[in-house]
Amino acid sequence: MSLSQQPPAALAVPDSVEAFLHDPKHVAAFTTLRPDGTLHVAPVRFTWHAADGLARVMTVDSSRKARNLLAAPGSRVALCQVDGFTWVTLEGFGTVVRDPARVSRGAQLYAKRYWSAPPSPPGRVVIEIAVDRVIHLNT
Repeated sequence: MSLSQQPPAALAVPDSVEAFLHDPKHVAAFTTLRPDGTLHVAPVRFTWHAADGLARVMTVDSSRKARNLLAAPGSRVALCQVDGFTWVTLEGFGTVVRDPARVSRGAQLYAKRYWSAPPSPPGRVVIEIAVDRVIHLNT
């Protein structure tokens, strides 16, 4: 089993980081690599579930971020949520998931965090990020 295929594990993060990552007023910058090696950065809403070691981003399979990961499955990605000089970056391996149960789980967690369901356009997928590194400042 390659590192990118290993199931994520629970990550121990300080309570202050957990609280910051669950604050619905924040969005994050989500960074993926385009096939030509250049960076693609997009603002996204996301969810974080420490027990699963997963961050999730709802999107559609035709989005640039999803196409980047479909071109290079298991690539490293980063989510960085910022509020002034307080920030948390979640790094790990990203995977585009089409499985209806996992897409539904992503939508449920999104609705819980943001108090409304995510859009449900055709081609909806969830990007699951198996987080293996958490970096933070002033949290």
